[in-house]
Amino acid sequence: MPLYCYRTKSGRIVDRYFPATTTAPKKITVTAGVEAVRCYQAERVSGPSPSSDTWPMECIASGVNANQAGELRDFFAKSGVPTEVTSDGNPIYRNASHRRRALKARGFVDRSSYI
Repeated sequence: MPLYCYRTKSGRIVDRYFPATTTAPKKITVTAGVEAVRCYQAERVSGPSPSSDTWPMECIASGVNANQAGELRDFFAKSGVPTEVTSDGNPIYRNASHRRRALKARGFVDRSSYI
């Protein structure tokens, strides 16, 4: 069953499951007297929001094995996109533009990205 998100007037996010065969309601009653409206932004699963508190971002998904961290760091430098790589092999992207360029240098495409 799909998970749907709702926001109360106080800003609290509430999750509810509804069968995929039905249409999720626009409003739900959380508790007596407390209603919440559907929040499509909270349902986003495509990636981080482009807010400034997201960056820098350590990306585990585009990381490599720890023993290949040096190779990845050198590859980024040779590709013209100097990128810090943790000892675990995860690149650290400074901002959305840097992330986009680094992924492109490696031939990766993030089709679920907000970028």
